[in-house]
Amino acid sequence: MRYSSSHKEETRRKLIESSRAIAKEDGFASTGIDALMASIGLTGGAFYNHFPSKQALFDALVAEEASNSADLLAVGEGAPEGDLARRLRSYLSTYHALHPESGCALPTLGPEIARATPAARSEVEKSLKRIQKSWGADLDDTGAAWAVMAQCVGALLLARTVETERTRKEILASSRRFLGEALGIDALK
Repeated sequence: MRYSSSHKEETRRKLIESSRAIAKEDGFASTGIDALMASIGLTGGAFYNHFPSKQALFDALVAEEASNSADLLAVGEGAPEGDLARRLRSYLSTYHALHPESGCALPTLGPEIARATPAARSEVEKSLKRIQKSWGADLDDTGAAWAVMAQCVGALLLARTVETERTRKEILASSRRFLGEALGIDALK
């Protein structure tokens, strides 16, 4: 059976998409190639037709995740008033805490990214700097932007580690309140 000329690229795309969700839910290192391939209906043996190694797949999905996060979080030039507050509320939401598969990769994959290849870490750094630059411009303080980013990632990580919804909501609400007071953003208080 002959496949279309776009089949290989389509399969590669499906594998990256599926692996992103699996990695953010279960961790990338702990998920085997067979499980990654089974998620798109293929056997583990077909993996090497699409990536030379599991690390190459991880690098590809980290680069995409970093870029997607920057697209979602960076406040664009000419953004409406309150855009940063809206993005912070969304990031520090219960929905985001409960759905790691569709959210920021840093709280779930941060330790794995820290051990990744220099190329993967460089992509993450580039995206983080894009967010930092845009938030820094909105806040008139690029140093504060790093602190806000760290607060957000840390709060989300904590909210994902606790058992009870009450504690999760308390962590997120107090982080929003703290940032609202520190940054003078009434919409977060």
